Amino acid sequence: MLNIPQLLATELNLKPFQVQNALELFAEGATIPFVARYRKERTGEMNETQLRDLSDRFTYLTELEDRKSVILNAIEEQGKLTDELKKQIELCLQKTELEDLYLPFRPKRRTRATIAKEKGLDKLAELIKSLNVKNSAGGDLNAEAAKYINLEKEVKTAEDALKGASDILAEEVAEKASLRAYLREMLLEEGVFVSNIKDDHPEGTTKYEMYRDYQMRVCNIAPHNMLALCRGEKEKILSYEIAFDEDYVLEYLESQEIRSRQPEIRKFYQQMLKDAFNRLMKNSLTNEVISEKKEYADIESIKTFETNLRNLLLSAPAGMKPAVAIDPGFRTGCKVAILDETGKFLEYQAIFPHTGAGKRSEAAKTLQNLMEKYQVGLIAIGNGTASRETDEFVMEVLQNMQLKPIKVMVNESGASIYSASKVAIEEFPDLDITVRGAISIGRRLQDPLAELVKIDPKSIGVGQYQHDVDQKLLKKKLDETVESCVNYVGVDLNTASKELLTSVSGISSTVANNIVKYRNENGAFKNRRQLLKVPKLGPKAFEQAAGFLRIRGGENPLDNTAVHPESYAVVKNIATDLKVELKQVTQIAENLKKADLKKYVTDKVGEPTLRDIIGELEKPGRDPRAEFKYATFKEGVNEISDLEEGMVLEGIVTNVANFGAFVDVGVHQDGLVHISQLANQFVKDPKEIVKVGEVVEVKVLEVNQKLKRIGLSMKAVSQ
Repeated sequence: MLNIPQLLATELNLKPFQVQNALELFAEGATIPFVARYRKERTGEMNETQLRDLSDRFTYLTELEDRKSVILNAIEEQGKLTDELKKQIELCLQKTELEDLYLPFRPKRRTRATIAKEKGLDKLAELIKSLNVKNSAGGDLNAEAAKYINLEKEVKTAEDALKGASDILAEEVAEKASLRAYLREMLLEEGVFVSNIKDDHPEGTTKYEMYRDYQMRVCNIAPHNMLALCRGEKEKILSYEIAFDEDYVLEYLESQEIRSRQPEIRKFYQQMLKDAFNRLMKNSLTNEVISEKKEYADIESIKTFETNLRNLLLSAPAGMKPAVAIDPGFRTGCKVAILDETGKFLEYQAIFPHTGAGKRSEAAKTLQNLMEKYQVGLIAIGNGTASRETDEFVMEVLQNMQLKPIKVMVNESGASIYSASKVAIEEFPDLDITVRGAISIGRRLQDPLAELVKIDPKSIGVGQYQHDVDQKLLKKKLDETVESCVNYVGVDLNTASKELLTSVSGISSTVANNIVKYRNENGAFKNRRQLLKVPKLGPKAFEQAAGFLRIRGGENPLDNTAVHPESYAVVKNIATDLKVELKQVTQIAENLKKADLKKYVTDKVGEPTLRDIIGELEKPGRDPRAEFKYATFKEGVNEISDLEEGMVLEGIVTNVANFGAFVDVGVHQDGLVHISQLANQFVKDPKEIVKVGEVVEVKVLEVNQKLKRIGLSMKAVSQ
C-alpha cells in the first residue's frame, strides 16, 4: 500500500517532519487555526492554506486506501486476483483509475454478455479471440458458431451464436482500464461541448441566450459556463452534449484490439468494437467526463465563494457605537431599531415617511427624537425596497440636527432568512420578524463578522450557482472559512453570541451554550482560566480555544491579546528581565526587539512563537480588519431608469465571479463589471483586482431595462 506521509510530502512540497507532525496534531484533535497559530515550531510554520490542503489530500488518500482494501478482498474472493493486478491497484493514486481496474470484477445485473455466457457461448468467444492473432490461418466462423446451436438455450442459428460471442467480447473491451483511460483523456482534450436552447423558448426570452448555439472545447470551458449548462438542462431550457470524432475512436479501438489479417475475423471485430463503444462505452465515458468537469467547476466556484465570504466576513466594522437601524419600506413603513454600543436592542418604532407629507413630517420628528435620545453614531439603512428614498429622507432629517452620525447603506442579503431562523427566535422571541431583520442590519454595520456568522453562508448572496455545486463540499469549505475568519479576528468572550463562540477553535455548540449560560449566571469573565469552570470545557478545549478568546479590562492584560496562556510564563520572565510591569505590555515588545530571542526559547516556545508574541504585544487587543470605508451613492440615481451611459458612479462590490464583479450603485440591481473591464491590463482572475465589500468607482457602459442588466467598467474610469 501507499506510504501516505511520504507521498504527501512529495506532492505538497513539504518536509517529512512537517507532514508527520501536522498529521499527529490533527489526530490529537487540534484544529487548523490552532495548529497554524500556536504550533509553528512543530509544523515548520505551515500556514492555514497548507494545512487545509494537507488535511484534504490526506482524507482523499485515506479513503482511497480503504477502497483499495475492499476491492482487493472482493477480487480475491472471486479467485481472480493476480500479482500484476494487485500491484496495479496498490499503486493507484486516483479513484477513477481504481474504479476502472475494478470494473471487470464488479458485481453487475444480467447483461447481454452474462446471458450469452449462460448459453455456453463464452467458449466460442475464447475461440474467436484465439483466432485474432497476427499470423492466424483463420477459420470459418459460421461453421464454428454452428456447433453452438442449442434450441433449448434459444441459440437458434450460427448468427445467434456469433452475436452472443460478440456481446461477451464487447463487454470485455468496454471494461479494459487502459482503453477507458485513453478515451476519457481524449474526450477531455479533444471533445467539444455543444448546446442548444429548446424550441419552446424563442430567441430573446431566456437568460441562457448565449447557449443557443454554443460550442466550447471541453478542456477550455470555464467553471461558470459548465454550471450554467447544468442548470439550464435541469430547468429544461437547454440541452447539451459532448461532440467528438467517433471515426477516430473506432480507428483507435481497432488499432488496439485487431491482430488478425483475415477479412472475416477483422470484420467480426470491427462490428464488435463499434457495438462495444456505442452501447457500452460512449454514454458512460461522456458522463464521466461531464462529471469530472462539473466537479472541477464546483471546486473552482466554491473557491470563489470562499474568497467572497472571507472578504465579507472580514469587512471593516464601523465600530461598536449606538446605532439606528432602518429596514426600509413604502406602504408598510420603515422599521427602526435602536442598538446600544454593544449591539443590544433598546427600542423599536415604525415610521411612514413615504405615505404622504403629514406622515413624513411625523416620521422625521420620531427619527430625530430617537437619534438625539440615544446619541447615535451610526445609521444603517437596508439596501432593499425603498432604500434610496429612505436614504434621502434620513439626509433631510440630519440637515436640521447637530448630530452627524455615519450613514451607510447596508447589504441586507439574508437578513429576512435570519429574522425567521431559530437563532433569531431564540434571541428575540417577543419581537416581530421585521424588527429582527432591522436589528440584524444594524449589527452588520457595527460588526459584520459577529452578525453574519448567524446566517447560513449560502444565504448571504456572495456566490454564483451556490445551489448547483456539491452541497456537502460547499458546506465544508464555507464552515472552514467562517472558522478561519472568526479565529483570525478573535472573539470578545464577554459579548460574543453562542453562534460566534461555536466558530472558535475547539468550542462545540454545547460548550458555546454553556459559556453563555455561565456568563449570564456569574457575570463577565475576569480571566481566561475561568473558562475551565464552564461545564464540558476541559483542558483540551481550553488549549484549542483560549488564545482566540479576548477579555477586555480583565485581571491579566495578556488575556486581551492573542498570546496563548501556555506562553504567559515566558512573557512574565521577559518582563522581569526587562524590569517592566506586565500591564505595560507595549514596552515589553519595544525592548524585546533589541533582546536576544534565543535566550527565551524553550521546548514549547520557539523563535516563531516569540516573534508572534512581540507582534501581539506591540498592539494588544488590536482588530486586524481594515479601516472602515463606505460608498456614497449619487443623488438622484435611485432606479435603473435613472442610469445613463457614461455616468461615473461610486459603488460597492457585492459579489466576485470568475467572469467579473457585481457592483451595487444604489439602483436595486447590481451592475456587472466584466473581467475585460476590470483593469487596463489582462486580468486572469477577478479576485486579484477586486474583493467583496470594496468601494470602487465605475462608469456605466450599457443599460438594458427590459432584462435588468447594467454593464459597468472600472477600466474606463481609470483611463
